[in-house]
Amino acid sequence: MKNILFFGDSLTAGYGLKRAEHESFPALIAQLIRQAALPYEVVNAGLSGDTTLTGLQRLQRILNQQIDVFVLALGANDLLRGIPPEATYRNLEKIVMEVKLAHPLAKILLIGMELPAWIPGERVAAFRNLFSRLAKAHELEFIPFLLEGVGGIRHLNMPDGLHPLAEGYQIIAQTVWKKLQPIL
Repeated sequence: MKNILFFGDSLTAGYGLKRAEHESFPALIAQLIRQAALPYEVVNAGLSGDTTLTGLQRLQRILNQQIDVFVLALGANDLLRGIPPEATYRNLEKIVMEVKLAHPLAKILLIGMELPAWIPGERVAAFRNLFSRLAKAHELEFIPFLLEGVGGIRHLNMPDGLHPLAEGYQIIAQTVWKKLQPIL
């Protein structure tokens, strides 16, 4: 059996869901894998509140297990906390390099975040580009926007406007599955 490790923040962990172990997007991907009879187990290593720096700090504890596919979905909290985009880029790059060093045969899927075009500012513009730059620089499989079709749609999100409801995660899982299935 092979392992797919989802490494992210509250969006990966399924923050606020009544049954995150069944409704988060990694859990929904696990259901799709079972339906397709693929030889993969899913590990959800999402941690609410994680930034790229705190993710980097906890990475070593996670790398000691078998990892065949590493799905990296960090960075949203960096923007919310005002962390400079170049620091976010460096942290994500270090995560990618450490995964490649520990598991050279593992495939890496980077999942990015996008910001609405109406948000101005130099920092925001730099943040918008960092995920695609990283994917290109390290030849990673890439999904530009985790919340495609969900972000900003009120009935698919919790009252905080940041975290999806179970219905939103259904859409997210399909977005991720489209890119992940060919990798598997």
